[in-house]
Amino acid sequence: MNPFASRLDNLKPEGAYVVMTQAQALEAQGAEIIHLEIGQPDRDTFAHISQAGIDAIQAGHTRYNPPSGLKEFRSVIAKTAGEQRGMLISPNQVVVGPGAKPGLFFPTLALVEAGDEVLYPDPGFPTYRAMIEVAGGKPVPVPLLEQHHFSFNLEAFDRLVSDRTKLIILNSPGNPTGGVMPVEDLKHIARAVLDHGIWIISDEIYSRLDLNQEGVPSIAALPGLQDQTIIVDGFSKTYAMTGWRLGYGIMPEVLAQRVDLLLTHSIGCTATFTQIAGIHALTSTQDKVAEMVADYRKRRDRLVSGLNSIPGISCQLPQGAIYAFPNVSSFGVPVVELAKRLLFEAGVAVLPGTDFGEFGEGYLRLCFAASLQEIDKALERISNFIQKVY
Repeated sequence: MNPFASRLDNLKPEGAYVVMTQAQALEAQGAEIIHLEIGQPDRDTFAHISQAGIDAIQAGHTRYNPPSGLKEFRSVIAKTAGEQRGMLISPNQVVVGPGAKPGLFFPTLALVEAGDEVLYPDPGFPTYRAMIEVAGGKPVPVPLLEQHHFSFNLEAFDRLVSDRTKLIILNSPGNPTGGVMPVEDLKHIARAVLDHGIWIISDEIYSRLDLNQEGVPSIAALPGLQDQTIIVDGFSKTYAMTGWRLGYGIMPEVLAQRVDLLLTHSIGCTATFTQIAGIHALTSTQDKVAEMVADYRKRRDRLVSGLNSIPGISCQLPQGAIYAFPNVSSFGVPVVELAKRLLFEAGVAVLPGTDFGEFGEGYLRLCFAASLQEIDKALERISNFIQKVY
């Protein structure tokens, strides 16, 4: 007899943590590993933000606060997020959580019932499929097209969307591809959403990491979409605050009230001092963010140029986020095998595209939030390995 609830049967570990653990085990044995597997900035939280958190702790801001977050923090988020996207947002639409994942998971639990279909990008962030299945929904992957900068295959989308579709998940800029969905694609999706009365979760955690500085459109800003869209964002990537666990969702007030109940009975509340640090992050100078994005652009260009110089590898120039997603299908081997050999034989930790869904076969994900020196060394090792083996 299985003692565990069946809702967990399909949950799997997130691939990035699995590879990181393997890489660390090799390092413990004396190996030198270049880490391109974990999607986090390679720098500490900006000093002025950390100091704001330290000051808050020393001032005694270590007690409970409302489940949806501090009123002042929600007001600041509403203002800054609205200005970024050209929208009017009420603080009552903002729900704060420990990281962005509650902003993904809890609205899904509040909206999706057993058998409801949920469309999501593939390759895409593994939590999307996990939260659909935990909610009892039916995951429906929508393939992304490399030749269209990894935006939705709209022909496939049109075939898959139906009256059974309860929710559509978008991610732009995307993980693992770095693709940005063009506004015309968002308008195409919006027409289906309005016709069928479908909800949208728009994961915009990388929206400030706009490497081409061309702007990242939000589907929520399109006419009529704000009442059916949940925007998910946070502080991990933009402010190098991954370990602070600070994120938020923006959604219609009636849904925010239900998500507040889920927060109440699960996490209780997000730490007060982290929220105070978040207020400081949003209201203080953004110069460090601009410097970081410019730095990522240089690293992206170095990595992509180097990958494209290796025979058998082709790589699109990612428009946002911190990932390159090279096509390695010419080698004719499963990418799980290729990624494993790169780690154990070349000392470069990368992720197989299949960690992000079935349509990730033929691709690897490399995080370029690493120094130029590390990127150069990784490229040399990858090139030498490919020339030797393939």
